[in-house]
Amino acid sequence: MKKLISILLILSLFGAAVACDGGTTSTTAAPTEAPSATEAPAEETEAPVEETEAPAEETEAEEEPEAEGGVEGKTFALLVKSAGNPYNEKEAEGFTKAVEEFGGEVIVRQPEKATAEDQITMIGELVAQRVDAIAVAGNDFDALQPALTQAMDAGIKVLSLDSAVNPESRAVHVNQAGTELIGQALVDAVFDLTGGEGQFAILSATSQASNQNAWIASMNAILEDEQYADIEMVEVAYGDDEYQKSVDQTQALLKNYPDLKVICAPTTVGMMAAGKVLKDEGSAVKLTGLGLPSEMAEYIGEGDEFPCPYMYLWNPIDIGYLAGYTAAALVDGTITGAVDDTFTAGDLGEYTIVEAGDEGTEVILGPPFRFDPSNIEEWKEVY
Repeated sequence: MKKLISILLILSLFGAAVACDGGTTSTTAAPTEAPSATEAPAEETEAPVEETEAPAEETEAEEEPEAEGGVEGKTFALLVKSAGNPYNEKEAEGFTKAVEEFGGEVIVRQPEKATAEDQITMIGELVAQRVDAIAVAGNDFDALQPALTQAMDAGIKVLSLDSAVNPESRAVHVNQAGTELIGQALVDAVFDLTGGEGQFAILSATSQASNQNAWIASMNAILEDEQYADIEMVEVAYGDDEYQKSVDQTQALLKNYPDLKVICAPTTVGMMAAGKVLKDEGSAVKLTGLGLPSEMAEYIGEGDEFPCPYMYLWNPIDIGYLAGYTAAALVDGTITGAVDDTFTAGDLGEYTIVEAGDEGTEVILGPPFRFDPSNIEEWKEVY
């Protein structure tokens, strides 16, 4: 009996041990499956790595246009002096051609009047439109500075063309020809047409026009040479680049100076207005200056019936075209406007930035070109 009890007791203890061992195994086995929860965060950790790589791809996409020139699809604005000015319209034609060639978007703004106030308003509008570059033919050398500074602070590249704004208001100026070259050409024409002695007057645009003022200042400096001692500048009249006002100013010059020999007009509007007055009145006064061939062809010729023996200019289409490519070079970082910067201006070829007389920098299109009876019929068909 005692043996039976002992056997039963042993069997009971063995069964309890087996039961305890089985519970421990199942409890310990559960954690061996738990790392699946730990692996999930590992997968989440890899996902941000993929997100980190995505911005790298976006960065490459942003840099890609830079390799192609960085100007395709950018917006380039041209702000001319005033509406209804044929010279400005030709500049706009050249600017538009350039921008379309390199794949940009173009905006041309034309103030109703040739005033700084009108241009300031339009500059503010262009800043609000977030254009990439503004090329402006300034109606005032200094008055546009606050508006253009605001544009530059907004990241817009600013340059002037034809009529400069001050160096603090621009990266670079696009000039028709060297100021001294123009001044010398005009003084020599006056000297020739007066026969080396007598009175002449200047019919300019506005009194604030920086380009005309620079040319007139150059003429005054040249006239101090003893060679020109016998010719006298009697007045600088201002037609404000308005045709009728320029007509009125021409008539006033003829009335006020009966001994006047020559009128020199460094403005295309003034040239056309003076040409008509002199021809209609049969005046003996001769005309020279800077005019558009298409507008002046009927007034250029040999003999007393033609008021203008010859005149000078450059191609305003090329001025606008050069300004367009200068703006593109600023936008894509090819140039900053510093002296010795170089760039390619489409069909015009290579250009180098040089020091300007106003302590800024400029790009010069080329020397002034003479138009006379030998070539006016050809050139009037061009512009």
